[in-house]
Amino acid sequence: MGVWIAILATAAGCYAVKLAGLLVPAGVLERPLVRRLAALLPVALLAALTAQQTFADGPALVLDARAAGLAAAAVALVLRAPFLLVVAAAVVVTAGVRALGG
Repeated sequence: MGVWIAILATAAGCYAVKLAGLLVPAGVLERPLVRRLAALLPVALLAALTAQQTFADGPALVLDARAAGLAAAAVALVLRAPFLLVVAAAVVVTAGVRALGG
């Protein structure tokens, strides 16, 4: 029963956030600060999620094959590689480090 309560609470929260977004006056959304924050927020959230998934294992910080894969992806991005090549580089390096026992 606890799972269903969590699901219903999450659904209600999502609905409330959507409704709040629709009720915000258009003038507020046109402010330069709001527009800049709206453009930068997804990037910040994605970076935080990537860091948490790469360097955390429960409550502990770890440095393992995932970090090597992230470094390979960063190098591929700096070299302006296409997105699929960036992902492939991260996968290959991560798998290689894990195969070598890392």
